Amino acid sequence: MQPAPNRIQEIKQRMRATWSTGDFGQIARHSERVAEEFVERLKLQSGARVLDVACGSGNLAIPAARCAAQVWGVDIATNLLAQARSRAETEGLRATFEEGDAEQLPYPDAHFDVVMTMFGAMFAPRPELTASELARVCRPGGVIAMANWTARGFIAEQFALGNRYVPPPPGIPAPVEWGDDAIVRRRLASYVSAIRTTPRVVPLEYSFPPREVVQFFRSYFGPTQAAFARLDSDAQASYTRDLEQLWTEHNEAPADRTLVRCEYLEVIATRA
Repeated sequence: MQPAPNRIQEIKQRMRATWSTGDFGQIARHSERVAEEFVERLKLQSGARVLDVACGSGNLAIPAARCAAQVWGVDIATNLLAQARSRAETEGLRATFEEGDAEQLPYPDAHFDVVMTMFGAMFAPRPELTASELARVCRPGGVIAMANWTARGFIAEQFALGNRYVPPPPGIPAPVEWGDDAIVRRRLASYVSAIRTTPRVVPLEYSFPPREVVQFFRSYFGPTQAAFARLDSDAQASYTRDLEQLWTEHNEAPADRTLVRCEYLEVIATRA
């Protein structure tokens, strides 16, 4: 059963606080090239109206603006919007970044040629409402593009580990359901005329070993910080050991560096 509206608002407030903690820009740098490749595959036209939903620090919005598209980014975390604006200003790019909710986008119907999201909108607590909003603001014949972590990949294992220590709110579907081909097709089916899904991989590379990667996430990744803050010292030590073991087991690099490949599902749909 879905939580009551007042409970949903509490969940969203907690999400906003979580993503506003730390410095997600440090985390996002390690997937910048993957985001650029995602945008390249969209073949954006100059002047196209493009919306990046749950834009974070601008990993999709910035390369879209380099294509001379008209770009908007929306996110619940104002600190991440500030980082995105700073990145655009540094490169001399034109883009508008605004606070907003993926479940209630502050834009008119059929306003954008492309609506895209990478590892962002999948975290909104009500996926059916998110799907409806992504479709609502996209024009007929436009593109809805998503990159969603799958339930088979390393990221899902990391989520599952975290959930053992800090259980998620009851009644909220797992974000990785967006990475299930059948589920994403069902959620978008009534809004699109065509949909193509492709499994892809994000190689997360760090110049330091897995033990330090865990500390890197504790220092900069809001969700990791929030999880540790809710644990006592013994649970924190146990969670740290489990995270270090998980990263070590998946590490494909020599012991002094880290390379973990994370699967996601690329979704490209045509608005009906």
